[in-house]
Amino acid sequence: MLFDSHSHIDDRRFDRDRDKIIERAKENGVGYILNPGADLNSSIKAVRLSEEYDMVYAAVGIHPHDVKDMDEDTIDLLKALSNKEKVVAIGEIGLDFYRNLSPREEQFKWFHRQIDLANEVKLPIIIHDRDANGPVFDILTKENQPKYGCVMHCYSGSAELAKEYVKSNIYISLAGPVTFKNAKKAYEVAKEIPLEYLLIETDAPYLTPEPYRGRRNEPAFVKYTAQVIAEAKGISFEEVAEQTTENAKKLFGIK
Repeated sequence: MLFDSHSHIDDRRFDRDRDKIIERAKENGVGYILNPGADLNSSIKAVRLSEEYDMVYAAVGIHPHDVKDMDEDTIDLLKALSNKEKVVAIGEIGLDFYRNLSPREEQFKWFHRQIDLANEVKLPIIIHDRDANGPVFDILTKENQPKYGCVMHCYSGSAELAKEYVKSNIYISLAGPVTFKNAKKAYEVAKEIPLEYLLIETDAPYLTPEPYRGRRNEPAFVKYTAQVIAEAKGISFEEVAEQTTENAKKLFGIK
C-alpha cells in the first residue's frame, strides 16, 4: 500500500473528476492521501475533503507565498481547523526565496509563528523550502525546533543536507522529480537516506513524474517515485511502499 503524503486534490483542476482521481489512486495501490493547505481557503477545503473521503487526511497552514496576508486572526482560524478529527499536520509552511511573493521578513515571522502553533496543538509540520536551504535548516534544527515531527516536502537539496536533517529526526519526502533523467541530486538522496526516514508524494497537480511528465499529476502516479527509490536502493518496490507508508503513518499519527 502507498501513502501519497502531499497532494493538493483540493485544486480546482480536480473539480470535474475528483471522484475518478480517488478511485484511480485506489486502483494503483494508494491507501492514504494527505492534502495540505496553502492558504485559508485551501485549508478549509482540505478539511472538507478529508471528511468526504475515507482515505484523505488534511493539513492546514499558510504557504510562504501568502503569509503577507496573515494576522493573528489567521492563526486562530488555523488553530480551530487543527482540532478537526482528520487534520494531522500544520502545513505547508516555510520559506520561498525564489519567487519572493511575500516579503522575507514576513516569511520569517509567520514561519516561526506557525511552528509555534504546531507545537501548541501537538502536530507535526510540513515544510516548503525553495532557495532558502540555510535559513530553513537553522530554524528547524537550532532556533525553533518542531516538537512533534517534521517532513521536508518535495525535498530538492543535497544528500549531505538531508543527512543532517535526519540527525534531527526530520523526514525527507521525494516527489516526481526523482524520476527525471537529470535528477542526480534527488536520486542520490533516494540512494543515501535511510528508508526509515523517507516519505513519497506527488505534489499533485504539479511535478508529474516520468512517464507522464507534462500532464496533470495525480495520486495514482506516486508509485513511479516509489519505483525509482527501490531502484536506487536495490530493494523491492513492495519494501519501499510498505516502509514509506509506515513512516507517514507514524509521523502523522494515523493508526
